[in-house]
Amino acid sequence: MGKTYADKLRHLQIELVKLQRHVISQAQKVLIILEGRDTAGKDGTIKRITEHLSPRDIRVVALPKPSDVEATQWYFQRYVAHLPAAGQIVLFNRSWYNRAGVEPVMGFCTEHEYHDFLRAVPVFEAMLAQSGITVIKYYLDISKKEQEKRLADRHHDPLKQWKVSPIDEKALHRFDDYTKARNRMLRETDSAAAPWMVVRAGDKKTARLAIIADLITRIDYKDAEKHELQEDIVCRFDEACLTNGMLAS
Repeated sequence: MGKTYADKLRHLQIELVKLQRHVISQAQKVLIILEGRDTAGKDGTIKRITEHLSPRDIRVVALPKPSDVEATQWYFQRYVAHLPAAGQIVLFNRSWYNRAGVEPVMGFCTEHEYHDFLRAVPVFEAMLAQSGITVIKYYLDISKKEQEKRLADRHHDPLKQWKVSPIDEKALHRFDDYTKARNRMLRETDSAAAPWMVVRAGDKKTARLAIIADLITRIDYKDAEKHELQEDIVCRFDEACLTNGMLAS
């Protein structure tokens, strides 16, 4: 995409700056959740969103596995401390949705904990929305073939070695299990208060542009410029997404 991508990205990032100024001036609270398969492009997307925004008023949260003490707490407890205050935008690079994806697939939680989470999270997110937090959720998806390619790239690129983990090694072998978990998560945790947007992330640059273009429509801000939405790349989840190619099977 070359120059065209750079030009489009610059225009979208200018809109993000305007959006952030509005969030600050109006004391709004914005929570952006990015979930998806391993190597789907969450890190790169977050980098482009935050690149030119005020670091004092935006935070990226990527929590490690819970400590022994945290493991005994209410599941959502350690995430609550990172929710946005007035004038802030917070991005979760993975979130409480670990309990709907990697944890049940890898056996890191019990069946009871898994089912309890799926039942509780729509209520929890409705409470966040009622408290004035705008909850925006994206699920980035890629094919098994593309995931295999990206995992191989990580192993051969010395600048990406920090991304390699034992969990990644098992992602391909458990691809179908992750697909089943993804489908159930989207079906049971999509809501009017916190809807899921699904992203075809096979092309990283196209996906980044499409996510940012969608994101800037989620908040009304002064002097907003209209940008064409790519609904074939980012769309609101519904059952059709499971069979029409929006999500990998």
